[in-house]
Amino acid sequence: MYGEDLAYLHDVGFGDFAKNSGPQLVEILRRFGLTSGLVVDLGCGSGIWASFLVENAYDVLGVDISPSMVKLAKKRAPKATFLCSSFLDMSLPQCSAITSLGECLSYLFDDKNSISALRRLFIKCHKALQPNGLLIFDVVTPEVMKRKMPYKSFWENEKYSILVEYFDDPKKRVSRRGITTFRKVGDLYRRHYEEHKQLLFTGSELANCLREVGFKTRIVRSYGSYQLLPGRVALIARKSCT
Repeated sequence: MYGEDLAYLHDVGFGDFAKNSGPQLVEILRRFGLTSGLVVDLGCGSGIWASFLVENAYDVLGVDISPSMVKLAKKRAPKATFLCSSFLDMSLPQCSAITSLGECLSYLFDDKNSISALRRLFIKCHKALQPNGLLIFDVVTPEVMKRKMPYKSFWENEKYSILVEYFDDPKKRVSRRGITTFRKVGDLYRRHYEEHKQLLFTGSELANCLREVGFKTRIVRSYGSYQLLPGRVALIARKSCT
């Protein structure tokens, strides 16, 4: 689950999502009157979004199950607070907003994750949020299974190489990817392998769960002008003030 090498490579090579969506997400928070206060970021990764929040006068609690990601996040955003935990296990403090970006709620790093587990998480989020507070997150949907299998991706430069192979299970609605990395350490390259699994949720089934626990919910395919990748949706859920 994002060991030292993959966490580093994800940070230096694949941080564009957080960097590009950050300004749009701040605008969404401000549009709903949330100009300050605590933002809890579930699956905070290397702290790119947390750093952006701190720069815009928010307090931040970041949570990630990967110790290597938390270590990077503490270095990038020293004014924020970070915990190493599963988002399913932690207690949520009172806050203005809760975010989970980059499909984090889809991951099976914690094998307890499921639609029922997320519903329990949504109940905790609703209790923790202030009136008019926001829960914002994105997930992978079954639409990704339209891609041709086997689906492979490859990135390389003089410092690292990353090879990814995807395997989809339509019956279980699970997407699995094997990730092999080669990171240059001194004159040699260190090899590392991880397997990541993601549950595939439809936006409508998650929106129904959110509405059942009291959120007013909208399904979108972009954060402002920043478009999500194909097969992804985001949900913006607001806790009513009544």
